[in-house]
Amino acid sequence: MSEPKHIVCPHCDAVNRVPEDKLRAAPTCGKCKQALFTAHPVELNANNFATHIARSDVPVLVDFWAPWCGPCRMMAPAYAQAAERLEPNMRVVKLDTEQAQQIAAQYNIRSIPTLALFKGGKEVARQAGAMDVNGIVAWAKSNA
Repeated sequence: MSEPKHIVCPHCDAVNRVPEDKLRAAPTCGKCKQALFTAHPVELNANNFATHIARSDVPVLVDFWAPWCGPCRMMAPAYAQAAERLEPNMRVVKLDTEQAQQIAAQYNIRSIPTLALFKGGKEVARQAGAMDVNGIVAWAKSNA
């Protein structure tokens, strides 16, 4: 049996312990019984951002974006495709900087879209500007 990983549920924000060798076996949340990985970016907000960043044992890729941002909207389909390719080895999330302005300020987000990769609750890499799916996946994997 492999060492368990803490995985935050994208539906109810409960922290689950999942053996690493079971991550690819479509694990479900012990609290709400829904899938822990959906192959889609998880929409975070000011209330659950810190939990997902700090409590996840897999790297968390964050897209800091806003609905009025043209490049953000252009990159959204590529980011969704990247989620399919990166999960379950990485959590892929989005944070609307208009709705969570304090978090954007806390992380000094100056332009959007900005991708940031977190490991162990700490930011380890950042990339500003829109990218295609292959660029997102390559950048995320090279920094994980």
